[in-house]
Amino acid sequence: MRRAGILCHLTSLPSQRIGQDSADFLSILAKHNISVWQMLPVSPPDKHGSPYASPSAFAIWDAFDNKELRNHTSIEQINGVIETINYWVEDWALYSVLKTKNNGAPWYDWPQPYKERDESAIADFSKQYQQEIDEIKHNQAHLMVSWESFRKEALENQVSLFGDLPFFVAHDSVDVWANQKLFLLNSDGGPIDVAGVPPDYFSKTGQRWGTVLYNWPAHKQQGFAWWKARMKRMFDLFDLVRIDHFRALEAAWAIPFEDETAEHGVWQDGPADELLNILVDVAPKGGLVAEDLGIIPPSVVAMRKRYSIPGMAVLHFAGGEKDNPHNLENHKQDMVVYTGTHDNDTTVGWGKIPVRELMKTALSSKAELAIIPLQDVMGLGQEARMNTPGTEFGNWSWQFHWHELQEDSMDWLNDNVIDTGRSPFSTD
Repeated sequence: MRRAGILCHLTSLPSQRIGQDSADFLSILAKHNISVWQMLPVSPPDKHGSPYASPSAFAIWDAFDNKELRNHTSIEQINGVIETINYWVEDWALYSVLKTKNNGAPWYDWPQPYKERDESAIADFSKQYQQEIDEIKHNQAHLMVSWESFRKEALENQVSLFGDLPFFVAHDSVDVWANQKLFLLNSDGGPIDVAGVPPDYFSKTGQRWGTVLYNWPAHKQQGFAWWKARMKRMFDLFDLVRIDHFRALEAAWAIPFEDETAEHGVWQDGPADELLNILVDVAPKGGLVAEDLGIIPPSVVAMRKRYSIPGMAVLHFAGGEKDNPHNLENHKQDMVVYTGTHDNDTTVGWGKIPVRELMKTALSSKAELAIIPLQDVMGLGQEARMNTPGTEFGNWSWQFHWHELQEDSMDWLNDNVIDTGRSPFSTD
């Protein structure tokens, strides 16, 4: 089924939280035949605002909380939610309080008993700070109540929620602290190598993300239980999930920790089909999308196709050689097409093709799903760019206001969604 969606992170909403704004945005999407809302990871961001280097792969950022619902939620309901999320929320609450009590220091700089999760020390700490720990658990439970209300509203509006799963996790995260044997760390808890990508379109020196690499034999020994839990959590929140940096399933770019750039990394083998087969089993049919941008070897394309997972095409990357997969003539049904992503400049800022012309091209693509960043719908320039890869400052802060979302822009999009057979009510 052909569909159209909009890319807009929750932080870009006027209120930046789940509630009236998210409900109003869903209504606008439904009114204009937009049936997919894609957003960035909803986990807590790092100190630079990036949701791709979160201290938790499972928690929801508490800034999204709809506190209006709290008066209508019973303690029994909250305790019931805590029970269902306890497989991760206990560690998240403990990590959060420990971090606060250690003046915000990363876990690998904590006193040895806490750093190494000594059972006696952790038990004593938990007893001493139980109130603070319980408060964080309750906050996450309230967030889940808010999210479930949000998801119900999306269902009523026939809008699918499309989430993003960063492949790697931050070194200073509860995930690494609570599962140290599952990551490639030295005896002091520091990373041996860090993840990134080699030099490419975005950066001449590559991108050094600083996220830690996985100890794949240890994951395999546990039957990839952490990954199963992570994927289950994603589909507790979303209808569709993009696996960011999909090619790392086959191989990841491992950069020596002491290197400041990504130029001298090497490819390190990943679990490939062993893990992907498990993730596909956890995900609902048709629920996964692969972020397969950059230089992608044929073996990764073949792996994606074996599991009928759509890849991506980005029109900003079109041109050049005839076999460029981003060129309109090379698009396939098993793709999600974008004008640009959150890592690109806006189409107006990019400046090579008029924005409405490029949006129309995306909607006319063979790809079953076409996603347009809200900034392009609004016709905004460089000032509205969400992220510039390889930079730490000035990102993730774009936010719109309701008076800026012009009805004529949405009406134009609606007409073209219908004309290209992407309305959810179309019989094409």
